[in-house]
Amino acid sequence: MTVVEFFGCSFLAFGPPLAMFSLTIAHDPIRIIILIAASFFWLVSLLFSSTIWFTVYPLRDKIAFGLVCSVFIQEAFRYLMYKLLRKTERGLQEVTDIVHISDYKHILSYVCGLGFGIISGAFSLVNILADSVGPATVGLKAGSNIFIVISAAQSLCMILLHTFWSVIFFNACDLKNYYHIGYVVLSHLFVSCITLLNGQELFAVSLTASYIVMLATCVIAFRVVGGNLASFKKFVTCK
Repeated sequence: MTVVEFFGCSFLAFGPPLAMFSLTIAHDPIRIIILIAASFFWLVSLLFSSTIWFTVYPLRDKIAFGLVCSVFIQEAFRYLMYKLLRKTERGLQEVTDIVHISDYKHILSYVCGLGFGIISGAFSLVNILADSVGPATVGLKAGSNIFIVISAAQSLCMILLHTFWSVIFFNACDLKNYYHIGYVVLSHLFVSCITLLNGQELFAVSLTASYIVMLATCVIAFRVVGGNLASFKKFVTCK
């Protein structure tokens, strides 16, 4: 059963992102490079967060402190990724067959967000998946027996949220829409902090709140990329 649980939770968390990657990114080497670069930026943000957590010794045992710092550092590196892409637009124009790079901006932000999300989901779930293989079963004597499933569902939510957040954030930076920038930062902070309730096994509250925020963020991202089915189809197919 442990192996079945491992594969089930892995497919739950990474099945949709893998499909998104296969259908919209895998055929374009430029998008693959950008996705890897975005993943690297997230890893560097994790390094900075870990450094701050290790340096501030009095607050090292406070999970909320490290979590809040991590959120702000991730958003700072999302902005750095945005600036890097805008600085390299001329080079991207020369090495791609896109006629107008401005029509490609939402796709680039989508690729960056998916890169952020996949590496974030991998780091949050990899140890749990490793434990789920056995020899013991999570939930015996202590803890909830649905913890792994909840963690997988939460990881999927965060992967999708990072994708939507990047689409909104990059567009907001282009248009100087500070309301959308504020929404991205605050919603990221809220979803991250709400997961602290998992320590009290309030999984239903944290997961429901996270998915409500994800749906709201999806609607905002939908409006950002055009707000109609034709634009959304063009965006999803990355054409």
